[in-house]
Amino acid sequence: MRQQPFSPATTLTLRRIGTILLAAVGAVVFQAVGLPLPFLFGPMFACLAAALLGAPLKGISPISNTARTILGVAVGASLTPTVIHQLPQMAGSVAFVPLYIGVIGLIGVPYFHKVCGFDLATSYFAAMPGGLQDMVLFGREAGADVRALSLIHATRVLIIVTIVPAVLLYLFDRPLSHPIGAPASDIPVKELVIMAAAAIGGWKLAERVGLFGAAILGPMIVTAALSLTGVIAHRPPREAILAAQFFIGIGIGVGYVGVTFTELRKIVVSGMAFVVILAILAALITEVVVGLGLATPVEGFLAFAPGGQAEMTVLAIVAGADLGFVVVHHLVRITLVIVGAPIFAAVFGLRSKKIKAQADHE
Repeated sequence: MRQQPFSPATTLTLRRIGTILLAAVGAVVFQAVGLPLPFLFGPMFACLAAALLGAPLKGISPISNTARTILGVAVGASLTPTVIHQLPQMAGSVAFVPLYIGVIGLIGVPYFHKVCGFDLATSYFAAMPGGLQDMVLFGREAGADVRALSLIHATRVLIIVTIVPAVLLYLFDRPLSHPIGAPASDIPVKELVIMAAAAIGGWKLAERVGLFGAAILGPMIVTAALSLTGVIAHRPPREAILAAQFFIGIGIGVGYVGVTFTELRKIVVSGMAFVVILAILAALITEVVVGLGLATPVEGFLAFAPGGQAEMTVLAIVAGADLGFVVVHHLVRITLVIVGAPIFAAVFGLRSKKIKAQADHE
Protein backbone atom coordinates (compact mmCIF):
# COMPACT_ATOMS: atom_id res chain seq x y z
CA MET A 1 0.00 0.00 0.00
CA ARG A 2 1.45 3.31 -1.10
CA GLN A 3 1.87 5.80 1.71
CA GLN A 4 1.12 9.49 1.35
CA PRO A 5 4.30 11.61 1.40
CA PHE A 6 2.84 13.91 4.07
CA SER A 7 0.41 13.49 6.93
CA PRO A 8 -2.94 15.35 6.70
CA ALA A 9 -1.76 17.86 9.28
CA THR A 10 1.46 18.54 7.37
CA THR A 11 -0.45 18.87 4.09
CA LEU A 12 -2.81 21.38 5.68
CA THR A 13 0.10 23.40 7.02
CA LEU A 14 1.81 23.42 3.62
CA ARG A 15 -1.39 24.60 1.94
CA ARG A 16 -1.68 27.46 4.42
CA ILE A 17 1.97 28.45 3.98
CA GLY A 18 1.55 28.37 0.20
CA THR A 19 -1.54 30.55 0.47
CA ILE A 20 0.28 33.14 2.59
CA LEU A 21 3.25 33.19 0.21
CA LEU A 22 0.95 33.63 -2.78
CA ALA A 23 -0.87 36.45 -1.00
CA ALA A 24 2.44 38.11 -0.17
CA VAL A 25 3.46 37.98 -3.83
CA GLY A 26 0.16 39.59 -4.76
CA ALA A 27 0.71 42.39 -2.23
CA VAL A 28 4.25 43.03 -3.48
CA VAL A 29 3.13 43.14 -7.13
CA PHE A 30 0.21 45.49 -6.42
CA GLN A 31 2.47 47.78 -4.41
CA ALA A 32 5.18 47.77 -7.09
CA VAL A 33 2.65 48.66 -9.80
CA GLY A 34 1.21 51.42 -7.62
CA LEU A 35 -2.33 50.04 -7.38
CA PRO A 36 -4.54 51.18 -4.48
CA LEU A 37 -4.80 49.17 -1.27
CA PRO A 38 -2.08 46.66 -2.23
CA PHE A 39 -2.28 44.81 1.10
CA LEU A 40 -5.99 44.17 0.56
CA PHE A 41 -6.35 43.79 -3.21
CA GLY A 42 -3.03 42.04 -3.85
CA PRO A 43 -3.80 39.01 -1.63
CA MET A 44 -7.46 39.05 -2.64
CA PHE A 45 -6.94 38.87 -6.39
CA ALA A 46 -3.91 36.56 -6.18
CA CYS A 47 -5.88 34.05 -4.11
CA LEU A 48 -9.00 34.50 -6.24
CA ALA A 49 -7.13 33.77 -9.47
CA ALA A 50 -5.35 30.76 -7.97
CA ALA A 51 -8.60 29.40 -6.51
CA LEU A 52 -10.39 29.62 -9.85
CA LEU A 53 -7.45 27.80 -11.45
CA GLY A 54 -7.89 24.95 -8.97
CA ALA A 55 -5.03 25.66 -6.56
CA PRO A 56 -5.50 23.92 -3.18
CA LEU A 57 -5.45 27.10 -1.11
CA LYS A 58 -6.39 27.14 2.55
CA GLY A 59 -7.42 30.08 4.69
CA ILE A 60 -6.34 30.56 8.29
CA SER A 61 -9.54 31.23 10.21
CA PRO A 62 -8.00 31.93 13.65
CA ILE A 63 -5.62 34.52 12.19
CA SER A 64 -8.34 36.01 9.97
CA ASN A 65 -10.61 36.43 12.98
CA THR A 66 -7.76 37.96 14.95
CA ALA A 67 -7.23 40.40 12.07
CA ARG A 68 -10.87 41.43 12.33
CA THR A 69 -10.39 42.27 16.00
CA ILE A 70 -7.90 44.93 14.89
CA LEU A 71 -10.60 46.63 12.86
CA GLY A 72 -12.97 46.36 15.81
CA VAL A 73 -10.42 48.20 17.93
CA ALA A 74 -9.96 50.79 15.15
CA VAL A 75 -13.69 51.48 15.04
CA GLY A 76 -14.02 51.57 18.83
CA ALA A 77 -11.12 54.00 19.14
CA SER A 78 -12.87 56.30 16.66
CA LEU A 79 -16.00 56.50 18.84
CA THR A 80 -14.94 59.57 20.79
CA PRO A 81 -17.16 61.91 22.86
CA THR A 82 -17.39 64.13 19.77
CA VAL A 83 -18.89 61.28 17.73
CA ILE A 84 -21.37 60.44 20.50
CA HIS A 85 -22.57 64.05 20.53
CA GLN A 86 -23.13 63.77 16.77
CA LEU A 87 -25.40 60.69 17.03
CA PRO A 88 -28.64 62.73 17.11
CA GLN A 89 -27.54 64.39 13.87
CA MET A 90 -27.22 60.94 12.27
CA ALA A 91 -30.78 59.95 13.16
CA GLY A 92 -32.20 61.26 9.88
CA SER A 93 -29.93 59.18 7.65
CA VAL A 94 -30.03 56.14 9.97
CA ALA A 95 -33.83 56.16 9.62
CA PHE A 96 -33.36 55.25 5.94
CA VAL A 97 -31.52 52.02 6.81
CA PRO A 98 -34.67 49.94 7.58
CA LEU A 99 -36.28 51.24 4.38
CA TYR A 100 -33.15 50.33 2.45
CA ILE A 101 -33.15 46.78 3.83
CA GLY A 102 -36.87 46.40 3.16
CA VAL A 103 -36.52 47.37 -0.49
CA ILE A 104 -33.56 45.01 -0.91
CA GLY A 105 -35.68 42.18 0.48
CA LEU A 106 -38.71 42.98 -1.67
CA ILE A 107 -36.56 42.88 -4.80
CA GLY A 108 -33.89 40.36 -3.83
CA VAL A 109 -36.00 37.50 -2.49
CA PRO A 110 -38.25 37.25 -5.60
CA TYR A 111 -35.16 37.63 -7.80
CA PHE A 112 -33.35 34.66 -6.25
CA HIS A 113 -36.54 32.60 -5.83
CA LYS A 114 -38.41 33.22 -9.10
CA VAL A 115 -35.64 34.20 -11.50
CA CYS A 116 -32.67 32.16 -10.23
CA GLY A 117 -34.68 29.17 -8.99
CA PHE A 118 -33.39 28.93 -5.42
CA ASP A 119 -35.64 27.75 -2.61
CA LEU A 120 -37.24 30.36 -0.33
CA ALA A 121 -34.77 29.97 2.54
CA THR A 122 -31.74 30.31 0.26
CA SER A 123 -33.35 33.24 -1.55
CA TYR A 124 -33.99 35.20 1.63
CA PHE A 125 -30.57 34.70 3.19
CA ALA A 126 -28.85 35.34 -0.15
CA ALA A 127 -30.70 38.64 -0.58
CA MET A 128 -30.11 40.05 2.89
CA PRO A 129 -27.01 42.32 3.08
CA GLY A 130 -25.69 40.93 6.35
CA GLY A 131 -22.36 39.39 7.23
CA LEU A 132 -21.34 36.30 5.28
CA GLN A 133 -20.85 34.16 8.38
CA ASP A 134 -24.11 35.28 9.97
CA MET A 135 -26.20 34.67 6.86
CA VAL A 136 -24.64 31.25 6.30
CA LEU A 137 -25.26 30.28 9.93
CA PHE A 138 -28.91 31.36 9.90
CA GLY A 139 -29.37 29.87 6.45
CA ARG A 140 -28.03 26.49 7.58
CA GLU A 141 -30.52 26.45 10.47
CA ALA A 142 -33.35 27.31 8.09
CA GLY A 143 -32.41 24.56 5.61
CA ALA A 144 -30.88 26.82 2.95
CA ASP A 145 -28.17 25.85 0.44
CA VAL A 146 -25.06 26.77 2.44
CA ARG A 147 -22.66 26.52 -0.52
CA ALA A 148 -24.83 28.86 -2.59
CA LEU A 149 -25.05 31.36 0.27
CA SER A 150 -21.27 31.32 0.75
CA LEU A 151 -20.57 31.97 -2.93
CA ILE A 152 -23.27 34.63 -3.34
CA HIS A 153 -22.13 36.64 -0.33
CA ALA A 154 -18.45 36.18 -1.20
CA THR A 155 -19.25 37.52 -4.67
CA ARG A 156 -21.13 40.49 -3.18
CA VAL A 157 -18.23 41.42 -0.92
CA LEU A 158 -15.63 40.86 -3.66
CA ILE A 159 -17.36 43.09 -6.21
CA ILE A 160 -18.34 45.82 -3.75
CA VAL A 161 -14.82 45.97 -2.32
CA THR A 162 -13.48 46.23 -5.89
CA ILE A 163 -15.96 48.87 -7.09
CA VAL A 164 -16.04 51.19 -4.07
CA PRO A 165 -12.37 52.32 -4.31
CA ALA A 166 -12.82 53.08 -8.03
CA VAL A 167 -15.91 55.17 -7.27
CA LEU A 168 -14.07 57.03 -4.52
CA LEU A 169 -11.11 57.72 -6.79
CA TYR A 170 -12.77 58.61 -10.07
CA LEU A 171 -16.26 59.84 -9.14
CA PHE A 172 -15.62 61.58 -5.82
CA ASP A 173 -11.96 62.40 -6.51
CA ARG A 174 -11.09 61.08 -3.07
CA PRO A 175 -7.55 59.60 -2.99
CA LEU A 176 -7.14 56.48 -0.90
CA SER A 177 -4.01 57.80 0.73
CA HIS A 178 -5.25 58.91 4.13
CA PRO A 179 -2.97 57.67 6.93
CA ILE A 180 -4.42 54.44 8.28
CA GLY A 181 -2.69 54.85 11.60
CA ALA A 182 0.48 55.96 13.28
CA PRO A 183 3.49 53.63 13.26
CA ALA A 184 3.72 51.38 16.31
CA SER A 185 6.85 53.24 17.37
CA ASP A 186 4.82 56.47 17.77
CA ILE A 187 2.19 54.94 20.09
CA PRO A 188 2.87 54.52 23.81
CA VAL A 189 3.60 50.91 24.70
CA LYS A 190 0.97 51.06 27.43
CA GLU A 191 -1.73 51.88 24.85
CA LEU A 192 -0.56 49.10 22.54
CA VAL A 193 -0.88 46.59 25.39
CA ILE A 194 -4.33 47.91 26.34
CA MET A 195 -5.53 47.73 22.71
CA ALA A 196 -4.24 44.16 22.35
CA ALA A 197 -6.03 43.16 25.56
CA ALA A 198 -9.22 44.88 24.37
CA ALA A 199 -9.02 43.07 21.04
CA ILE A 200 -8.62 39.56 22.41
CA GLY A 201 -10.62 40.03 25.60
CA GLY A 202 -13.51 41.77 23.82
CA TRP A 203 -13.61 39.06 21.15
CA LYS A 204 -13.70 36.17 23.59
CA LEU A 205 -16.22 37.88 25.87
CA ALA A 206 -18.51 38.58 22.91
CA GLU A 207 -18.21 34.94 21.82
CA ARG A 208 -19.12 33.78 25.32
CA VAL A 209 -22.35 35.80 25.34
CA GLY A 210 -23.21 34.65 21.80
CA LEU A 211 -22.81 38.02 20.05
CA PHE A 212 -22.78 37.74 16.26
CA GLY A 213 -19.76 39.31 14.59
CA ALA A 214 -17.94 38.82 17.89
CA ALA A 215 -14.48 39.32 16.39
CA ILE A 216 -15.38 42.90 15.41
CA LEU A 217 -18.19 43.96 17.73
CA GLY A 218 -16.62 42.69 20.97
CA PRO A 219 -13.33 44.59 20.59
CA MET A 220 -15.26 47.59 19.27
CA ILE A 221 -17.47 47.83 22.36
CA VAL A 222 -14.57 47.42 24.80
CA THR A 223 -12.34 49.88 22.94
CA ALA A 224 -15.16 52.41 22.61
CA ALA A 225 -15.51 52.40 26.40
CA LEU A 226 -11.77 52.93 26.74
CA SER A 227 -11.81 55.74 24.17
CA LEU A 228 -14.79 57.51 25.72
CA THR A 229 -13.18 57.42 29.14
CA GLY A 230 -9.85 58.73 27.85
CA VAL A 231 -7.85 55.57 28.56
CA ILE A 232 -6.63 55.40 24.95
CA ALA A 233 -6.18 58.17 22.41
CA HIS A 234 -4.91 56.32 19.32
CA ARG A 235 -6.15 53.85 16.73
CA PRO A 236 -4.24 50.58 16.25
CA PRO A 237 -0.81 51.06 14.63
CA ARG A 238 -0.36 51.18 10.88
CA GLU A 239 1.33 47.77 10.81
CA ALA A 240 -1.64 46.10 12.53
CA ILE A 241 -4.20 47.57 10.13
CA LEU A 242 -2.10 46.53 7.12
CA ALA A 243 -1.97 42.99 8.55
CA ALA A 244 -5.76 43.06 8.93
CA GLN A 245 -6.13 44.05 5.27
CA PHE A 246 -3.79 41.24 4.23
CA PHE A 247 -5.71 38.45 5.94
CA ILE A 248 -9.12 39.84 5.01
CA GLY A 249 -7.97 39.82 1.38
CA ILE A 250 -6.93 36.19 1.72
CA GLY A 251 -10.29 35.31 3.27
CA ILE A 252 -12.23 36.77 0.34
CA GLY A 253 -10.05 35.08 -2.29
CA VAL A 254 -10.05 31.59 -0.80
CA GLY A 255 -13.83 31.68 -0.64
CA TYR A 256 -13.78 30.46 -4.24
CA VAL A 257 -11.65 27.38 -3.63
CA GLY A 258 -13.29 24.32 -5.18
CA VAL A 259 -15.86 26.28 -7.17
CA THR A 260 -17.12 24.31 -10.18
CA PHE A 261 -18.14 25.56 -13.61
CA THR A 262 -21.77 24.83 -12.79
CA GLU A 263 -21.50 26.91 -9.63
CA LEU A 264 -19.84 29.71 -11.57
CA ARG A 265 -22.56 29.66 -14.19
CA LYS A 266 -25.53 29.56 -11.85
CA ILE A 267 -24.56 30.79 -8.39
CA VAL A 268 -21.74 33.27 -8.99
CA VAL A 269 -23.40 34.83 -12.04
CA SER A 270 -26.64 35.16 -10.06
CA GLY A 271 -24.69 36.87 -7.29
CA MET A 272 -22.99 39.21 -9.75
CA ALA A 273 -26.32 40.25 -11.24
CA PHE A 274 -27.71 40.90 -7.77
CA VAL A 275 -24.74 43.18 -7.00
CA VAL A 276 -25.87 45.36 -9.92
CA ILE A 277 -29.30 45.59 -8.29
CA LEU A 278 -27.72 46.44 -4.94
CA ALA A 279 -25.51 49.08 -6.55
CA ILE A 280 -28.54 50.79 -8.11
CA LEU A 281 -30.44 50.75 -4.82
CA ALA A 282 -27.40 52.04 -2.90
CA ALA A 283 -26.93 54.86 -5.43
CA LEU A 284 -30.59 55.87 -5.16
CA ILE A 285 -30.66 55.88 -1.36
CA THR A 286 -27.36 57.77 -1.24
CA GLU A 287 -28.73 60.38 -3.64
CA VAL A 288 -31.80 60.86 -1.44
CA VAL A 289 -29.81 61.10 1.81
CA VAL A 290 -27.27 63.51 0.33
CA GLY A 291 -30.02 65.53 -1.38
CA LEU A 292 -31.79 66.00 1.96
CA GLY A 293 -28.56 67.27 3.50
CA LEU A 294 -28.27 64.32 5.88
CA ALA A 295 -24.79 63.30 4.73
CA THR A 296 -21.92 64.41 2.55
CA PRO A 297 -21.53 62.48 -0.73
CA VAL A 298 -18.54 60.36 0.39
CA GLU A 299 -19.93 59.52 3.83
CA GLY A 300 -23.39 58.79 2.39
CA PHE A 301 -21.92 56.53 -0.28
CA LEU A 302 -19.78 54.56 2.17
CA ALA A 303 -22.56 54.35 4.76
CA PHE A 304 -24.99 52.65 2.36
CA ALA A 305 -22.55 50.61 0.26
CA PRO A 306 -23.68 46.99 0.89
CA GLY A 307 -20.23 45.58 1.60
CA GLY A 308 -18.90 43.68 4.58
CA GLN A 309 -18.40 45.58 7.82
CA ALA A 310 -14.67 44.85 8.01
CA GLU A 311 -14.01 45.78 4.38
CA MET A 312 -16.01 49.02 4.58
CA THR A 313 -14.15 49.98 7.74
CA VAL A 314 -10.84 49.67 5.89
CA LEU A 315 -12.11 51.75 2.97
CA ALA A 316 -13.51 54.44 5.27
CA ILE A 317 -10.15 54.71 7.02
CA VAL A 318 -8.04 55.01 3.86
CA ALA A 319 -10.53 57.46 2.30
CA GLY A 320 -10.34 59.69 5.35
CA ALA A 321 -14.12 59.51 5.79
CA ASP A 322 -16.02 60.09 9.03
CA LEU A 323 -15.49 56.58 10.42
CA GLY A 324 -18.04 57.01 13.18
CA PHE A 325 -20.78 58.00 10.73
CA VAL A 326 -20.03 55.14 8.34
CA VAL A 327 -19.75 52.50 11.05
CA VAL A 328 -22.98 53.51 12.83
CA HIS A 329 -24.97 52.96 9.62
CA HIS A 330 -23.37 49.58 8.92
CA LEU A 331 -23.93 48.46 12.49
CA VAL A 332 -27.62 49.37 12.24
CA ARG A 333 -27.90 47.55 8.89
CA ILE A 334 -26.23 44.38 10.11
CA THR A 335 -28.11 44.41 13.43
CA LEU A 336 -31.48 44.73 11.69
CA VAL A 337 -30.62 41.94 9.25
CA ILE A 338 -29.44 39.64 12.05
CA VAL A 339 -32.51 40.34 14.19
CA GLY A 340 -34.84 39.89 11.23
CA ALA A 341 -33.33 36.62 9.98
CA PRO A 342 -34.65 34.27 12.69
CA ILE A 343 -37.99 36.11 12.68
CA PHE A 344 -38.35 35.46 8.95
CA ALA A 345 -37.43 31.80 9.43
CA ALA A 346 -40.02 31.42 12.18
CA VAL A 347 -42.80 33.22 10.28
CA PHE A 348 -42.35 31.05 7.20
CA GLY A 349 -41.74 27.86 9.15
CA LEU A 350 -38.36 27.27 7.54
CA ARG A 351 -36.75 25.90 10.70
CA SER A 352 -39.65 23.52 11.37
CA LYS A 353 -39.54 22.26 7.79
CA LYS A 354 -35.88 21.35 8.15
CA ILE A 355 -36.42 19.59 11.46
CA LYS A 356 -39.39 17.70 10.02
CA ALA A 357 -37.33 16.62 7.01
CA GLN A 358 -34.55 15.35 9.27
CA ALA A 359 -37.05 13.49 11.41
CA ASP A 360 -38.64 11.88 8.35
CA HIS A 361 -35.22 10.85 7.08
CA GLU A 362 -34.36 9.22 10.39
